[in-house]
Amino acid sequence: MDCCAPANNTEAVKTECPSCGEKGKNVQLLTLKSLLKASALETIEPENSYVFCSNPACSIVYFSGNHSQKFVKNDLKVPVYQKNQGAEVPVCYCFDWTRERLLQAVGTDQKPADQIKAHVQMGRCGCEVNNPQGACCLGNVNAFVRGLKEV
Repeated sequence: MDCCAPANNTEAVKTECPSCGEKGKNVQLLTLKSLLKASALETIEPENSYVFCSNPACSIVYFSGNHSQKFVKNDLKVPVYQKNQGAEVPVCYCFDWTRERLLQAVGTDQKPADQIKAHVQMGRCGCEVNNPQGACCLGNVNAFVRGLKEV
């Protein structure tokens, strides 16, 4: 399955984060297996469904649908774009487009989203194993670039 193709998963029921109450988005178990540190991975319950919380103010990154498990930022191998405002944090995890790199590219009239789209069309992305949100990053990239142009 193409990680950047629209998902027609009707079972993706949104769940509220047990900490902040915001609606989260279901993620594949593969995403957690790829990105959790060993100490957190050792506690995962594969029979659970997991949800990603994108609220920047919330420390929880993933929680189980039954709220029996919660994983926080420090449980992941990578910084989470939505929860870390650092310039070195990836916006696009597959092709290492950090905030800083995007800022430089936009300043020189490059089109990072077009470059990323070209890679996606060639079947090179691996968002489900690289991106903590478990989905395509293009929405994040486009929103970040739009924000730069509005300043």
